[in-house]
Amino acid sequence: MITEMRMIRWMCGYIRLDRIRKEMIREKVGFAPIEDKMRETRLKWFGHVKSRSENRPVRRCKTISLS
Repeated sequence: MITEMRMIRWMCGYIRLDRIRKEMIREKVGFAPIEDKMRETRLKWFGHVKSRSENRPVRRCKTISLS
């Protein structure tokens, strides 16, 4: 994420000393908020887990019953 912001600042012609908030720069460029990006990554991972067979350890953990 640091590299991504560095590239976005470079594209806009800003440097860190300009003290412009990340949210403002992302809004100007049209990037999605960080929360949305994180949610998207989690959903991709969940889809990957769901595509595994039922007897795989990662799928078996989902069905474990704690008593």
